[in-house]
Amino acid sequence: MPSQLALKKIRPIQLVAVIFFTVSGGPYGLEPLVSYAGQHSTLIILLITPLLWDIPAIFTVLELNSMMPITGGYYKWVKHTLGTRWGFFEGWWTWLYTFIDLAIYPGLFVVYASFFFPWLMDYRIPICLVFIWLSALLNILGIVPVGKTSLILGAAVVTPFIILFVLAFYHHSVTTIPTQTLKGVPFSSLGMALYTVMWNCLGWDNVTTYAEEVERPVKSYLYSTFTAFGLVIVLYFLIILVSQQTGIDTGKLQEHAFPAVGEAIGGRWLGQLIAIAGMASTFGIYAAVLLSVSRVPKVMADDDLLPHFLNKQHKKFLSPYVSIITCSLVVSLMVLWPFADLLIIDVTVYGAGLSLEYISLIKLRKVAPNAPRPFKIPLSTTGLYLMLLLPFAVYFVALAGAFSSTEQAVWAAVFAIAVLASAELVWQLIIWKKPHHRKGTIFP
Repeated sequence: MPSQLALKKIRPIQLVAVIFFTVSGGPYGLEPLVSYAGQHSTLIILLITPLLWDIPAIFTVLELNSMMPITGGYYKWVKHTLGTRWGFFEGWWTWLYTFIDLAIYPGLFVVYASFFFPWLMDYRIPICLVFIWLSALLNILGIVPVGKTSLILGAAVVTPFIILFVLAFYHHSVTTIPTQTLKGVPFSSLGMALYTVMWNCLGWDNVTTYAEEVERPVKSYLYSTFTAFGLVIVLYFLIILVSQQTGIDTGKLQEHAFPAVGEAIGGRWLGQLIAIAGMASTFGIYAAVLLSVSRVPKVMADDDLLPHFLNKQHKKFLSPYVSIITCSLVVSLMVLWPFADLLIIDVTVYGAGLSLEYISLIKLRKVAPNAPRPFKIPLSTTGLYLMLLLPFAVYFVALAGAFSSTEQAVWAAVFAIAVLASAELVWQLIIWKKPHHRKGTIFP
């Protein structure tokens, strides 16, 4: 096994870019929000949802990561705190949800590329496969190339939106905000609106799976996470505000995405810039998320919970290349799913894994109150309970909204629940073949 001392590490500024792409990558995919929520509810849902859904997750991740900044991140936290069984559930659920998440981005890449060449939609699958395997190659080269690429792509994503905002505010008088209220929004539409925002703001725990490959991880994560969060929220708010002020039809926005907004504000050239940024965004997100998820099967294989070939590292680049190839093979089979279905399945499975991290946070506060915590949420245990009620409430409202929506959305939600149930089936197979893991079936 190659020495950990040989690993190259990324700096905080590169970590900001990787986090930005892991949880966001720009507002691409946010376009359906306006059609779900309507003119007078979109902005309030966009601002309140991250406060209820993301802030508790960010605080939880920062505290747990400050205690255990190790490769494997959330999987290791849950395994250490709740036992092997629940650690496996955490790793399995996150692995599966990330396959679903990754399957979204190649398709989005084709959508933005088709702004230039509409005929590309006829070759969606071959283009998606090229996209998937180019990203796999980049990840095999190691974390530093991914970090540098994310930095470059981050600039490519943000710059066209800065131009858009300047033109919108100084030449098109975008100065007023519509009155905001949730009154009149159907419950099913509210659920889908929540899913849309939640999907565009998830993955804060994913960025901890490579903590040992980050310079000064505790301090770097604290600085980089809040910087990325601020960037994401400001970008989302401004693009939705500008989109509404242009008066663009919601159907056109959903079909042609944000390049149509750029075209309305600055002309064809700005629409093209935003389409290029969309292509950069999808590639950057995919590469960053693949970086995080490829570390999970490796550490689970090290713990004898997955086949051992998954923990093989490249001799030169020290990347878990077998895990990266395995992830890419699975995603290659999933690119046929429709976007809306993938979104529901993605957020539902992710939320279940996140709940185990919340439980781990509470338990560690109780059983190890004096353990070193370089970052500690400034709340008592009771305060933590109240804080964690917020994301659970958002999660169940969104899930209930999906069940009251179209039949297609219902089946996506049912499939997500089946995916969650698969963890217990696989766990039973593991302890049947490897009985020594049975002691992990109860909390330590």
